[in-house]
Amino acid sequence: MFSPGTHGQHGVLAQPTTTRAMNSLEQAEGSQHDLKAFERRLTEYVSCLQPATGRWRMILIVVSVCMATGAWNWLIDPDTQKVSFFSSLWNHPFFTISCITLIALFFAGIHKRVVAPSIIAARCRMVLAEYNMSCDDTGKLILKPRPHIQ
Repeated sequence: MFSPGTHGQHGVLAQPTTTRAMNSLEQAEGSQHDLKAFERRLTEYVSCLQPATGRWRMILIVVSVCMATGAWNWLIDPDTQKVSFFSSLWNHPFFTISCITLIALFFAGIHKRVVAPSIIAARCRMVLAEYNMSCDDTGKLILKPRPHIQ
């Protein structure tokens, strides 16, 4: 277990094979610790997005129902066919405001906010696929078996 030194130095103790085996075991434990920390952080991030996502979904549902109700009233009104388009919109402010609000919400990115956790999970799945892993929609890691090459 003693190896000669270089350039006239005294000998240096070589690392025993049991120590190398211990180091690989420690590395495996460290990797497992890192994976658990990553999983904890991912689940924490996804769970923090859930309340805001739920609120944005409720806002989208309410505005959509208001617009559908206003559209129904706008379409069944007999005066709608008799007056110009802008006059009919002026006569139905509930539909007009609901429609403008829905368009403004889409321009503000509500379509991304209502699915934010699934977007994060999908992007993580793309990256984790390179390491034979995946994750579910809550952020829990899924370890896939290693491919066997024959």
